[in-house]
Amino acid sequence: MRNLETKARCSDLGKARQRAIELGATEHGRVRQVDTYYAVPRGRLKLRLQSHGPSQLVYYHRPNVATARWSDYQLVDVPDADALAALLDRALGRLKVVDKTRTLLLYGNTRIHLDLVEGLGEFVELETVMRGQSEADAAAEHGFLCRALGIGEGDVVAGSYADMLHSDGEAAP
Repeated sequence: MRNLETKARCSDLGKARQRAIELGATEHGRVRQVDTYYAVPRGRLKLRLQSHGPSQLVYYHRPNVATARWSDYQLVDVPDADALAALLDRALGRLKVVDKTRTLLLYGNTRIHLDLVEGLGEFVELETVMRGQSEADAAAEHGFLCRALGIGEGDVVAGSYADMLHSDGEAAP
């Protein structure tokens, strides 16, 4: 699967939520997610445990640039996350654990994530999923939401939440 994504620091998740709803986004709940990242030769691999819904193994590959970027990803539901975590720890080595509370809103083909990330703070993440539209149409929807939500170039971050954390779970400089 493929999407266009932007991750940005946010000074007020409540205001971002309200603005998204004013634009016509629909809220689809809040979930706690604990993502454990593993050492892989390219891309990123994480095991996601969720307070609601199935655990998932997620692989994705995208550039680390502080702008909207295309990401190719695969998701697999995991029925026995504890056993898989033990296997991945042993086979690949655990890199970092990211603990966040995520509120999900949907607008068109875009998932709007309002994230409170332990050790890092508040973020808005937009993921415009390719579902039969052209890259130009996806980019237009994505760009509209970035502008409408007030995401400035200086707010956008290049890496993953795991990249932003030191190994001790504190924010990297």
